Amino acid sequence: MFFVFDIETIPDIALVRLALDQPDMPEPDLLELAGEELAKNKSGFLPPMFHRIVAWVGLWIDNEGQPRNKAEWHGTDEKEGIQKLIDVLRIYKDFGLIHHNGRGFDLPLLTYRSLKHGLQLPHRLNTHDIKYRYSQQNVDLVDQFSNFGASSWPKLKHLGLLLGIPFKKTGEGNAVYEMFQQGSLAAIEHYCYEDVIATYLIWLYMKFNNGEFRPEHFEGLRDRALAKLLEIQAEEP
Repeated sequence: MFFVFDIETIPDIALVRLALDQPDMPEPDLLELAGEELAKNKSGFLPPMFHRIVAWVGLWIDNEGQPRNKAEWHGTDEKEGIQKLIDVLRIYKDFGLIHHNGRGFDLPLLTYRSLKHGLQLPHRLNTHDIKYRYSQQNVDLVDQFSNFGASSWPKLKHLGLLLGIPFKKTGEGNAVYEMFQQGSLAAIEHYCYEDVIATYLIWLYMKFNNGEFRPEHFEGLRDRALAKLLEIQAEEP
């Protein structure tokens, strides 16, 4: 079994204040300073440690790519959300992972935030099958398509454009934090689900391109996934 997943986050304002020793600075100024002082990139996007989980969605698929079960969570109690994800990951013993930049963000994020809350991650996440960079049990699309960094990393949205996947991705950039401040947590989860289906679709294309799926098998899975993506986009979050 494989778990296709995505996590949505907002800045951990309390931790950022501690790291910068700025207990009273207005939040907009604080985040601007954090982008300058804590980020290791031109975009100012904070390292995983300084993010707080507000939603996640995962889709269990079998080794043939057939979807089996969906799991999800959104809320303000991060510890509760991480515990639910841990419980879901413990359903299967030898699961694999599929994600987009999960090695660079989502998995380190999960490690840091579970440490913060005193939670124990499933042992599977620390095994060679998952930790080994070239593992076929931990599939990161940015590694697969960039030949493990030999080429530039593709954005999920751009892969969707290349493949003709109708991918809207409403919750980009600071939009997730704005939605959170408006109390729209269900909407954050909704757009996270869109990311998961898009990731799953791109993985299907990759498996077909690699010669691992027969054309008729790929086409059936692709058409059902595209229909689900359009259904998600038509729903009001």
